[in-house]
Amino acid sequence: MKKHIPNFITLLNLFSGSIAVLFAVNGDMKLTAFFVFLGIFFDFFDGLLARKFNVQGEMGLQLDSLADMVTSGLVPGIVMYHMLSLTIGEFSLMTASNSWIGFSIQPLPLIGLLITLASAYRLATFNISTNQSDSFIGLPTPANALLILSLPLIMEFQESDIMNAIILNKWFLIATTLVSCYLLNANIKLLALKFKNWSFKDNSARYLLIILAAVLLVVLQFAAIPLIIILYILISLLNTK
Repeated sequence: MKKHIPNFITLLNLFSGSIAVLFAVNGDMKLTAFFVFLGIFFDFFDGLLARKFNVQGEMGLQLDSLADMVTSGLVPGIVMYHMLSLTIGEFSLMTASNSWIGFSIQPLPLIGLLITLASAYRLATFNISTNQSDSFIGLPTPANALLILSLPLIMEFQESDIMNAIILNKWFLIATTLVSCYLLNANIKLLALKFKNWSFKDNSARYLLIILAAVLLVVLQFAAIPLIIILYILISLLNTK
């Protein structure tokens, strides 16, 4: 019976991600973010329980990636599509609307869906990789999803005209999309937040990241998330042996 518990938790991740898709399509970024955060929470605990019960297997690996594809792959692509849609102003070839079987499609926001494609490639690569048990190669999709979701949350809760102006700049969003796609599949070794023991010596980089992340979140709220991702990359690179 216990072997099915991690898979059930993984399905809760997929369920949360599916609900997030519905809210993202309707432009409700607050509830989208809530269900993505919930899905990532389940994603963390399915692996933890699988290791605790010693029931890791190929089925769990594949199911986990399929759930992540929705929660941390499809949803951030839709969110970026929504953000780019908000930047559309005057008519141009990049913003011209094209009618297709009753739908109005604008080319510029479609760039955001590159995040979904890059996430799919990253997850497929992870599934066939043999050297990502203690670390990650490239930015994990949940971390990338948090990065993308932080943008509408900053606009919603930070109430900063400067940050809003930056975020709603189409070139900033396009650049963020391209950087996101690169980081997902970059050949860089990043920390996995898996604790084999609680020793500070063995986990100093992980503890440092957690402490700094907590401080930044208290001080900067959602604006801290992009900085935490940068810190995560820098600490991982410095910790590489």
